Amino acid sequence: MHFNLVDRVIERSESHIVTLKHVSSAEEYLQDHFPSFPVLPGVMMLESMTQAARELLDPENTAETPWVLTQAKALKYGSFVRPGASIRVTMTRHKDNEDGSIDLKGDVRLIEPGTSENADLPVACSGRITMRPAICEPTT
Repeated sequence: MHFNLVDRVIERSESHIVTLKHVSSAEEYLQDHFPSFPVLPGVMMLESMTQAARELLDPENTAETPWVLTQAKALKYGSFVRPGASIRVTMTRHKDNEDGSIDLKGDVRLIEPGTSENADLPVACSGRITMRPAICEPTT
């Protein structure tokens, strides 16, 4: 099953990306989380950071092997993200490691319907992640 958690890229440079995702009540993962109080699961916020990082590291999707999440550190969760809201994901390249992995810092901000563009948006999730190219073993 594949979930697309990047609806649009708002801003991009070589070291920074900002993406947007609208959370609809039709999202399959909201049906069970939770039936009486649907909210975007924390793991899906982490996945939105991972997908934004992939978009930053390989914008044309031309890498021979895909970028995969290898580590998440210092994850903090704040505001609930309910259907009808949007999330703005900001990922910044922090450090290129000797082993070919890349450390990034990110945050997920909550945009409620009717929120002004210039508003101080609450944090839904923040943390650091490490991405590396997937290692594909030959099949025999």
